Amino acid sequence: MPGLIALAAVGMAWLLFVRLPSRYEGTPAPSTARPAAAAPAATVQGGNIKAQLFYLGDDGVSLTAVEREVPFGENAVEQAKAIVGAQIAPAAAPLVSAIPAGTTLRALFITRGGEAYIDLSRELVTGHPGGSTNELLTIRTLVDVLTTNLPAITAVQLLVDGKELDTLAGHVDLRRPFTKKVQ
Repeated sequence: MPGLIALAAVGMAWLLFVRLPSRYEGTPAPSTARPAAAAPAATVQGGNIKAQLFYLGDDGVSLTAVEREVPFGENAVEQAKAIVGAQIAPAAAPLVSAIPAGTTLRALFITRGGEAYIDLSRELVTGHPGGSTNELLTIRTLVDVLTTNLPAITAVQLLVDGKELDTLAGHVDLRRPFTKKVQ
């Protein structure tokens, strides 16, 4: 019995101190990184960059890119936060956002492997209109805005109130990070 307890303790220590930290490594990119160089569609102008934000297309079932100025971030994490903040802000007419109104950014970090974790407020779920198409458009908006503007980000994992969800509105599996859509 003592051997089983010791084995369990070693396993838990490995999980807590080796496996989880490597998966959720939140070390931001060095502050010497230039977000403008990491974003082919983004160019620095004073204290802002031009970035591609995504809104519902005229057909209501696709996304369309719109160039907007967003604040310049000192490192990749700060730049990603600025881009997501601009994306979830209320859209000016005639643009329509796939992100539910009232959704706020709680936290964002990027792993060394290029996975971004976006922690959004519960309004992302409670304000969502539902339906598989709307759910896909919401997810693609958040994934595409980061992977398009910051090519060092290879995948995006969505969190709500600090927790991983099985699904946003009952249709799309959110338990794994999403990668950039190949066009």
